[in-house]
Order: sequence, then structure tokens, then C-alpha cells
Amino acid sequence: MPGVSVLKSPGGPPGARPAEVPRRANRRGQATRENMLEAALAALATGDPGAVSANRIAKQIGVTWGAVKYQFGDIDGLWAAVLRRTAERRAGVIGRHDAGAPLRERVAGIIDMLYDGLTASDSRAIENLRAALPRDRAELERLYPRTAAELSSWGEGWLQTCQQAFADLDVDPERVAEVASFIPGAMRGITSERQLGTYIDLELARRGLTNAIVSYLEDRGPGEKSNQ
Repeated sequence: MPGVSVLKSPGGPPGARPAEVPRRANRRGQATRENMLEAALAALATGDPGAVSANRIAKQIGVTWGAVKYQFGDIDGLWAAVLRRTAERRAGVIGRHDAGAPLRERVAGIIDMLYDGLTASDSRAIENLRAALPRDRAELERLYPRTAAELSSWGEGWLQTCQQAFADLDVDPERVAEVASFIPGAMRGITSERQLGTYIDLELARRGLTNAIVSYLEDRGPGEKSNQ
């Protein structure tokens, strides 16, 4: 991909992926791995496209590319591990609500959580990495299969989280799936306005989006209304 040579693994093309050899983790090795992941996230969160580089990350923590390769196998393994780390951090946060909370409160909670979360350090790191990866799904899966698999699992996990958030309410699961598919993109748009500076009332925008989602989930079709 033009301009993204920083994604290539030193010593070979990005498509050349050595077979991973299972290694018994030890305390020192685990600490090194943790440091590498934190360094990668910190570098990516700067937003600098040049940060999407295994060599740069290795230099930041004073190790060689060989050390990174030993821990993650290749660049694909590193990016997949970075994405997995961010997923672990936010696990259980999305969709949290008090038992018996009404539909509106749950929807508003998800909207507010994304409004804050999409400007957090991990989210900036993810956006920077995704911007450097191939846009074409087939190319992404060919060059970075583990990274692609991790991104795919996010979509599945997000849908499951949204379904669980409304599971005890009388709402159409298909409509929940539709809402789950557009909320991240809608909130990225609102977050972008927030970061760029805008004359739009973003609190009003969030309230409007919440109202629209609630109305859609409450509407069960002609002659049928859910009791939320």
C-alpha cells in the first residue's frame, strides 16, 4: 500500500508470516511483552502515521525488532495483540446498566460512554492503526490475517454487547442489530465535530440521537407498541 511501508516487518515483506511457535511465558518475558504493548499503544495514540512502525516501537523501549518478533511472531501478530489489549480494557464497560433501568437510560448510557471513550488514548491508537491498514477487506485479510480476525471479532462482540444490554426489555433483536451497526459510526461523526471545534450543540446532537434510537426500538410496527 503506497505510503505505508512502515507497516512492513523488517527483513521481509508484510505477507511473509513465520509460523508461531508456542512459548512458555515467564515473568520476565511477560513483562517485556506488556511493555511492548504499552509502548505500541502510546506511540499509536500520538496520531503520527509514522508511529505505525514496529522498528519505532522497538526503539522506544530499547529492544530490537528481533525481540518484538520473538514475542509476537511478526508485525501482524503485534497489531493483533495491540487490538486485543484494547478490547480487554473495555470489556464489560459497554452496556453496563442498573437492573431494571429503562430503555432510554440504557441507550443514553451507551451514547455517553462512546462520546467519552472515542477521545481516549486507546481509541486514538486504534484510529491511527486502522488508518494505516489496507482499506480493502480481502487485502487486509491476506496481509494481516490475525489483525483482520481481531477487527472482525470486535464487530461480533459489539453486537453481542448491545443485544445483552437490552435482552431483558421488550425490543426487537433485529432492530437492536441495526442500531448496533450504526451507533459507532454516528458517534465517530459527533466526536469528530467535538475534536475539530464546532458551532453545533453536541449535547443536543447526542440527545437527538438518543431519542431517535429509543423511538425506533420502542416502535414494534403497526398496532404494536412496546412498554418501556
